[in-house]
Amino acid sequence: MDFQLKSDQDLIHHYIVGDEAGLVELIRRYQSKIYTSIYLLVKDEYLAEDIFQDTFIKVINTLKAGKYNEEGKFLPWVTRIAHNLVIDHFRREKRAPMINNGDDFDIFEVLGNYDESTEDRMVREQTYKDLKSLIHLLPAEQKEVLIMRHFGDMSFKEIADITDVSINTALGRMRYALNNLRKMMQSKELSLKN
Repeated sequence: MDFQLKSDQDLIHHYIVGDEAGLVELIRRYQSKIYTSIYLLVKDEYLAEDIFQDTFIKVINTLKAGKYNEEGKFLPWVTRIAHNLVIDHFRREKRAPMINNGDDFDIFEVLGNYDESTEDRMVREQTYKDLKSLIHLLPAEQKEVLIMRHFGDMSFKEIADITDVSINTALGRMRYALNNLRKMMQSKELSLKN
């Protein structure tokens, strides 16, 4: 059975009825976008991995409890969970020191290696690195909307609800973020040419 051709809903159904391969494919499909959206907010590789794992532990618990009802909206739903966990982390950090829960579950162990040439991997990693460095330079509100929209595939309505602003404000922040990124890329190209 080729899980790569199945819809998110089919994969969720497979997982709910006991086929772990459904979840493995969902994680493989969205790992990069979800992890990157977390990393760009927390700017710490290890913390991003922890929050990524916590996100999927929450996803697993919700699916196993039969409480998932976001039909056709898996990626925005998971991104919303990740974003809320990032917010929770920053709230906790202001109040108390980090506490290690000692949970040995590692979501990255669930994932198998999929075929990618060394050259493809290097190009992808450099592109992500360049993009991340430019995104880090954006103002916080613009960065947040860009991450949720691009990496989380969220609608502007969902972004507005999560960030507690109007849709027009979310749209405006996205427009400013893209304009600022475009300007930064142009100035980077100019500096590389000179």
